[in-house]
Amino acid sequence: VQLVESGGGLVQAGGSLRLSCAASGFTFAGYAIAWFRQAPGKEREGVSCIYHGVDKYTYYAHTVKGRFTMSSDWTKNTVYLQMNVLKPEDTAVYYCAADDGVYCTVNGELHSHSEFGSWGQGTQVTVSS
Repeated sequence: VQLVESGGGLVQAGGSLRLSCAASGFTFAGYAIAWFRQAPGKEREGVSCIYHGVDKYTYYAHTVKGRFTMSSDWTKNTVYLQMNVLKPEDTAVYYCAADDGVYCTVNGELHSHSEFGSWGQGTQVTVSS
């Protein structure tokens, strides 16, 4: 399993970015694929996740709901995170993660990052005020 993120950069508050995560070595069926982020001095937090099972669903953290949209393209084996109305507090390194042993959520919240076994190298997103 290999995950490669791209699309990060510097943007002004209110702007938009689209992150991509190119996956190889597996197909999406049965996998939970998530975006996490980590700001300096803070713990890694879940942003969004798609569970690619029979009961496919998408989860968003409350901090990004309504502003971010996650999608997946099986033909390209790529997932995306469209980020709109960006805020300075969205500044972080964004990571793509995948695992076939978990759903996206437990008790209504995104699984801890420790539950995901495969990770990309991350892409920096900086939002200036």
